[in-house]
Amino acid sequence: MDQFARQIIGFGVWAGPVDGPSLCRIFNRAIRGTTLPRYISSDNDPLFRFHRWKANLRILDVAEVKTVPYLPISHPFVERLIGTIRREYLDVVPFWTARDLEKKLLIFRDFYNDQRCHYALDGGTLGETAGNTRPQVANLENYRWRGHCRGLFQLPVAA
Repeated sequence: MDQFARQIIGFGVWAGPVDGPSLCRIFNRAIRGTTLPRYISSDNDPLFRFHRWKANLRILDVAEVKTVPYLPISHPFVERLIGTIRREYLDVVPFWTARDLEKKLLIFRDFYNDQRCHYALDGGTLGETAGNTRPQVANLENYRWRGHCRGLFQLPVAA
């Protein structure tokens, strides 16, 4: 998650036990296709002490910022995003494999960033704050429903 723009950057999903090399693969998969972050915030999990993880961040020239131990409030935006993904999407959408989960999470990312209205943005989308064009406002006399996330969410659009 880009904490400044509040947009979802990507997801990395891994089936099986996570060690140093797999943590690097998860991170690299999550940020592929985007610009490299300058900073990454991580908690104090022992996974983030692996030599390969630290070497990966050094190679990518990414600075790691540690959170305060046992204080989830030090990551408020990420914690809120995780709760939103669980409540609004993963509680109602079944997934069968790690690849299936990753594909469905990427679909949700596109919906969350470009279509979902956010109260803090006065009903705007995160895509608008990033400079994308606003979707055309639907005329209440002539509209249709457009499905997102394989029909889980529907929004009215101009017909």
